[in-house]
Amino acid sequence: MSEYYDPKTYPTQWNYLQTGTVVDDYIIERELARGGFSSVYLARQRSDQVQVAIKEYLPRKLAHRTWNNEVVANDEESKKLFARGRVLFIEEAKILTILKHPNIVEVINFFQANSTVYLVMTYDYGITLDKILKAKEVKVTESWLMDIFGSLLTGLKLIHEHNILHLDVKPGNLLIRPDNDALLLDFGAIQPYPLDKSKCKTYILTKGFSPIEQYSATGVLGPYSDIYAVGASMRACLDFDVPPQAPDRVANDAFPLAQKAYAKKLNKRFLEIIDWAMEVMPANRPQTVQELQDALANM
Repeated sequence: MSEYYDPKTYPTQWNYLQTGTVVDDYIIERELARGGFSSVYLARQRSDQVQVAIKEYLPRKLAHRTWNNEVVANDEESKKLFARGRVLFIEEAKILTILKHPNIVEVINFFQANSTVYLVMTYDYGITLDKILKAKEVKVTESWLMDIFGSLLTGLKLIHEHNILHLDVKPGNLLIRPDNDALLLDFGAIQPYPLDKSKCKTYILTKGFSPIEQYSATGVLGPYSDIYAVGASMRACLDFDVPPQAPDRVANDAFPLAQKAYAKKLNKRFLEIIDWAMEVMPANRPQTVQELQDALANM
């Protein structure tokens, strides 16, 4: 087989690890999810058969899997970007090992194998919020939203206390467990703040949930950036749809306020707080998680 990726001959089943594959001390059971930069698998520890979730670094635009499961860059041009991403993936794992909180995914191990990196997490039972909204089978009430986002904010507050920004809060990264307890997933976009000027800002964006400052190389990121994403995720629960992109709202903000669109359906102050968190300009939003929590507690 050629060292580099040939899209005409590359078997699609090699995009992910097959059931029964052994990686380090883990046996792959099945793929749980995949994105542009990684795949997540359900696996078992060989030593005690405990189920875990394993995240594999595999940026599909830069690399591919060979017949023996090695992950290699697609070409010479991709090698540096692939290597840089692998370093960032390891940094993500190291940070997550110190962020211990019931509403933050827990990393229990990370290791290198197959020329890439793996992050081992506890496996929690639940369903991501985006799937719940897609099914449209849930009754969205103030108490339901408060349970989910109240628990999310406690975890997010701890992240910010470590001078870290998540920068990818969205329904797809919120696992909803029994009693509507939220677990924040996927820390692939994390950045320290204030940002070290010697480091380049990453550009992981999610349409509808990323704030305006995340679209700009000169935008100043802060806790208020994650708060915008929280507000947008809350609004998505009301609309059962993704909000418009922040840059589109700057050009023509015809997007109706929640306090108008859902007047008499939910608490007016609660709707005002959602709109406040979703303000396009950073200075107009709550500046800290505590400020948002206080507003919700005093409705």
